[in-house]
Amino acid sequence: MGENDLEIEIENIVASATLGRPIDLSKISKALKSVNFNRKQFPGLVYKLDKPKTAALIFGSGKLVCTGAKSVEDSIKAIKTTVNKIREVDPDIPEDYEIKIQNIVASANLSKPLNLDEIAMTLENTEYEPEQFPGLVYRLDKPKVVLLLFGSGKVVCTGARDPKDAKLGVKKTKERLKELNLI
Repeated sequence: MGENDLEIEIENIVASATLGRPIDLSKISKALKSVNFNRKQFPGLVYKLDKPKTAALIFGSGKLVCTGAKSVEDSIKAIKTTVNKIREVDPDIPEDYEIKIQNIVASANLSKPLNLDEIAMTLENTEYEPEQFPGLVYRLDKPKVVLLLFGSGKVVCTGARDPKDAKLGVKKTKERLKELNLI
């Protein structure tokens, strides 16, 4: 791997959809396999999909949240699969609904240990309270993402809504740390 190669991996994508009408969760839970539904523990039902390997949270309001996908395409596919399964039980589910990417979590390794105390004192827009959390929180405005930096050199980027923004956030952070002679 060359000096400028930075392997950035998408770890999780959270997407949502609003179906525009209420859903009878009891009816859906009886009709679907791989479902957990316990209203006392959680207000929605959890539907596990194998392909793509994701989980969909289905709420009585008609809102769905899908988590666990590693690509935007898989995230959209998981929501469409879930909606089609719901439609088998409830044919009145609208054909048109909006799918939104809510959050993308990506990780990378800068391959160098980081002195988080020094970074906290030098880098702008940071929060570092090692007694509370072992990582340093670094907020970027463009793209609007949050990076968690760890002493090991590992980095987690969250808050992106597009994979390009997650990758750009990690790259900009590495460049800024180099500029300030912190790596």
